[in-house]
Amino acid sequence: MVDQPVDGVYPEYWEADVVLRDGGTAHLRPIHPSDADAVQAFHVGQSQKSIYMRFFAFKSKLSAKELKRFTEVDYKDRVALVITIGGEIMGIGRYDRLDDPEEAEVAFNISDAHQGRGIGSILLEHLAAAARENGIRKFSAEVLPENRKMLMVFSDAGYDVKRHFDDGVVSLEFNIDPTDKSRAVMESREHRAEARSIQELLAPSSVAVIGASRKWGTVGYQLLEHIIEGGFTGPVYAINPEAFELAGMLSFARLSEVPGPVKLAIIAVPYAEVPKVVEECGAAGVKGIVVATAGYADDGERGLARQRELVRQARANGMRVIGPASLGIMNTNPDVSLNASMAPSLGLRGGLGLFSQSAAIGVSLYAASSRRRVGISTFLSAGNRADVSGNDMMQYWEDDADTTAVGLYLESIGNPRKFSRLARRLARTKPVIVAKSDAMGLPPGHAVRTTQAPPEALDAMMRQAGVIRVETIEQLMDVAQIVSSQPLPKGPAIAVFSNSRALGKVVADSAAVQGLGVVRIVTDVDLDAGMSVALPALRHSLQEVLTADTVHAVVVALLPAHGLTVEKIAGVLAECSVAAGKPVVAAFSGLLDPSIYVEGMVGADAGEPVVPCYSNPGAAVAALGAVVRYAQWLDRDQGLFVEPEGCDPEGTHDELERLLDTVGGEQLVRLDAETAAGLLARYGVRVVPSVGFDTADEAVAAADRLGWPVALKTTDPALRHRLDLGGVRLDIQDAVSLRRNVLEMRKSLERYGSPSLEVQTMAPVGQACTFRAIEDPLLGPVVSFGLAGDAVNLLDDWAHRVPPLSGSDLHDFIRAPRASRKLFGYQGLPAVDARALEDLAARLTRLKDNHPEIALVDFNPVLAGPEGASILAADVRIANAAQRTDSARRAMRS
Repeated sequence: MVDQPVDGVYPEYWEADVVLRDGGTAHLRPIHPSDADAVQAFHVGQSQKSIYMRFFAFKSKLSAKELKRFTEVDYKDRVALVITIGGEIMGIGRYDRLDDPEEAEVAFNISDAHQGRGIGSILLEHLAAAARENGIRKFSAEVLPENRKMLMVFSDAGYDVKRHFDDGVVSLEFNIDPTDKSRAVMESREHRAEARSIQELLAPSSVAVIGASRKWGTVGYQLLEHIIEGGFTGPVYAINPEAFELAGMLSFARLSEVPGPVKLAIIAVPYAEVPKVVEECGAAGVKGIVVATAGYADDGERGLARQRELVRQARANGMRVIGPASLGIMNTNPDVSLNASMAPSLGLRGGLGLFSQSAAIGVSLYAASSRRRVGISTFLSAGNRADVSGNDMMQYWEDDADTTAVGLYLESIGNPRKFSRLARRLARTKPVIVAKSDAMGLPPGHAVRTTQAPPEALDAMMRQAGVIRVETIEQLMDVAQIVSSQPLPKGPAIAVFSNSRALGKVVADSAAVQGLGVVRIVTDVDLDAGMSVALPALRHSLQEVLTADTVHAVVVALLPAHGLTVEKIAGVLAECSVAAGKPVVAAFSGLLDPSIYVEGMVGADAGEPVVPCYSNPGAAVAALGAVVRYAQWLDRDQGLFVEPEGCDPEGTHDELERLLDTVGGEQLVRLDAETAAGLLARYGVRVVPSVGFDTADEAVAAADRLGWPVALKTTDPALRHRLDLGGVRLDIQDAVSLRRNVLEMRKSLERYGSPSLEVQTMAPVGQACTFRAIEDPLLGPVVSFGLAGDAVNLLDDWAHRVPPLSGSDLHDFIRAPRASRKLFGYQGLPAVDARALEDLAARLTRLKDNHPEIALVDFNPVLAGPEGASILAADVRIANAAQRTDSARRAMRS
């Protein structure tokens, strides 16, 4: 259960910035009584036809009574939302609860000037989410048959809409609980809108540099100079009130004086002047701004407040923000040729898209790509990442024909659930390489909640999504060299070529560490026989090996040879790689001449095929290993997201609401064993029953009800699993034995404070495992699995996953802990029922994914035997849930 409106107050997250269908932005918020004049102005500005469509009659003006009804709502039974741009209302959506408390009538009114921008669809999503929070399950509406646009808003939303025609009106009704289809529709609309918004930034038709300067070395001077020298294909305008001419062209004092439209503004003025500039940009119809100015989140709390206001102001006026503290953007497509960055020249054209959250790392990233001659499609330095993020760029890159692989440097992820969803989808068609700061955590201003996943969970999420995770910018470029120039390997088998037996052996050992299988080592490569002999011999030998079906890639590691240049050797390697359709990587070690640089893409001549080259074989092998693992992920049948049978999400939701209404508050509340078992049973999860007691007679009576034999255990969480400390006694066969054990256990536990006891049905023997699921402030739901005892308690041997999980994810999840070998016939013991563990993981995952109110679930131990798995103890804790970062309503995150 999320925060619900009380006494006319709505949850803060009902207010949101949104991206419209055409890439513009707007602000969505609940209506307020003070909006009466704005609503009247909106109504008067509508055409007679639009007014008739909404009210089934023409009203030239709204009466005072109507304005009062439309603007004064309780945010529970009656809710109205407005979408504004520049403070003016562009659309209104509302619902009114009917006599059936689970049904509400919904209606919309969209500005004539802004129809076709997807405003109605966004309002419907947000109204449906608000209604669900208020216990409404169904929407109904009455629409005139000729109002085809509104009929399409309902029919295209992905809901199961029932309609009938009566008395000249189309009556609609539909359940508003999210469905797979409605989620897919929302994600598709979100993708198109966000990709379009970034396309407007990276391929603008015109650019203005505000704060352009004639002073050499200043940011404004360099940005203007680089745009002009980069050959931008559209108009460029310099804005500086103190200059008449800049960079050989007329300068303008202010943006309003520019003779043509401006789509992108580059802002390089002191931060005190930025708000006025943003206001002018909004008035001029600018689509997006790149803010090079610093002094925002990098300036403590004061700066963070300035940054939030900057984003609010820009979005409210329909603009996206890159930065602040951005080093700019780049697009090498010759139809654009935009270098609006601090880089001195437009990058080499290629297929690698780059994103950097840090300005300093952005410099290193671009420099590394230039030094290694890796061509790029687009580059974006997000600076403080106040608005445009890596998620936005992935939306754009997915459809960008110029981009074949992407690399991102991230310091934080504001919406990791969305990142996981987008990265998994993008990685199916284009490699996604991520260098992540070790200090990654919550973005500035995000609150920490009650539970938190370990750092390994984020890495696990990336692996699930097929992301190639690296530690440094250099490693990112190591991998990028391969994926941007070579075919993906069909398997992990490699051949090693070298002119040194020792070096070849070192490379083979390094390959084994990376999980690569060395099927052939060729160390008789003779490069000292002269160019006319050595190169043909190398070509022949390499071609012969590459034609073998058992070889999927080749690593060539060479020491210096007299008379042969790196370029000539690389040319042969590239030629063989292209002919065979298999990747070849090269490492040239021991070169002492500082003028020879071998890190990067090298070919025999300009325009000829190139091969990725490295200065040491370890980097080459590590990069190839990462690419092989990505190719293996890509080749796997990912399967569908698992939906176990016998789950009751609606009943569970209702039960959680009842429980939270009872306990109240924001703190974690631990459910008693009976309530927890009942809640879990709604998802087909059975806990082996146990009964607490005070006397030996009560223990015997409980055992009679449960069935003999039974186990006797303490309820103390630190002792209940400790047979060695006397906290558990097993396989008690009869009443006499039980009475004796109760007496003995109580005596032995006196030193621990005489904790209470319980009896439990004996479960089949098996390997003790443990499951845990939490609600993380950054990732949302996180599930973990390990083998109970020392493996998790001392060695921290956990596997982590972020829902939703496919069949492949579940298979890997159970086998991910290092100690999981004990589950599969270790030392002669019978293998456990892995499918039972996968089924339990699937049910726990769906439970946690569907219900953020469940803050923590802990199954410990779970006994996994040859047939089935038994949960001996379950700890379930609930709390009022905060809004997740990737909810059923589209909203921009800061």
